[in-house]
Amino acid sequence: MEGSSSARVLVSTTLVIRTRTRNGAFKDGDLLVSKEGIRIVPQNEVETPPPIKPSDNQLNLADIDTIKVIGKGNGGIVQLVQHKWTGQFFALKVIQMNIEESYRKQIAQELKINKSARCPYVVVCYQSFYDNGVISIVLEYMDGGSLADFLKKVKKIPEPYLAAICKQVLKGLLYLHHEKHIIHRDLKPSNLLVNHRGEVKITDFGVSAILASTSGQANTYVGTYNYMSPERISGGEYGSKSDIWSLGILLLECATGHFPFSPPEQGEGWNSVYELMEAIVDQPPPCAPSDQFSREFCSFISACAQKDPKDRQRAHELMKHPFISMYEDLNVDLAAYFTDAGSPLATF
Repeated sequence: MEGSSSARVLVSTTLVIRTRTRNGAFKDGDLLVSKEGIRIVPQNEVETPPPIKPSDNQLNLADIDTIKVIGKGNGGIVQLVQHKWTGQFFALKVIQMNIEESYRKQIAQELKINKSARCPYVVVCYQSFYDNGVISIVLEYMDGGSLADFLKKVKKIPEPYLAAICKQVLKGLLYLHHEKHIIHRDLKPSNLLVNHRGEVKITDFGVSAILASTSGQANTYVGTYNYMSPERISGGEYGSKSDIWSLGILLLECATGHFPFSPPEQGEGWNSVYELMEAIVDQPPPCAPSDQFSREFCSFISACAQKDPKDRQRAHELMKHPFISMYEDLNVDLAAYFTDAGSPLATF
């Protein structure tokens, strides 16, 4: 009898393993056993696995399949990946880098901040891994790519859409600056991601800036310094208002279709990163042409792009600026704009 009972258990276990569902549960007929408990599921009911939440801590690299590479930069790549059991899509940032111990601790701290961030205007970081010189960061997947990608398609972004974009970015900066006490340090179009729902979210706060500074690759500096505030370039003390400078510069670039600081000889480009840095520090701050843009937009850019950080407004002050609210009556549809205007929505 005992042997027969053991055999029945073995057969039953084998049967259950064969009917494992995508979310890691076990199903035998109408009996479903999962981490939520045991319940009866009618045969005709489709079991939809619940999406993985950042707080679940149940992701590991062995459980995800790579779909394709969707981005490159800062010494690494970004892949579109899919979780094997739930079918959920994520973006996996993989950075191969030999990191000194002092920088490793700093990066670990930044990754902790990423993991704890909970804001609708900041890209969610689900999990981070470090193994043998490779950092892997599992992030929320934003199917519209970056604002830099989008700008390549449309060349310029009209004011009503810029106001809607800016409002979301400011809400993200409010969260980082005032709730988490974080300075982004690398705010630029490629670090603002969009999706088909019209959402704009900040990504890459801290980690990429640190990694770029340790990589020894001179070509990574130009992209980083383009949007850097004068006080940071000069090596002085800086605070959250350095992000506000970056916001003003990137918005002006999106509005005009070109980077606000022009090289000495048009069309020749910058001879060196130092020439660009000198221009940012020594030239007058850029402004929006009053004959092309509204008075409110020109005023907003001026409130951001002040050489002296004391003269710049903070994120909570800019939220009250007339430019942010002047187009609200138009019910601007960013979702349709990102999709219809040529947003590089990823296909699977």
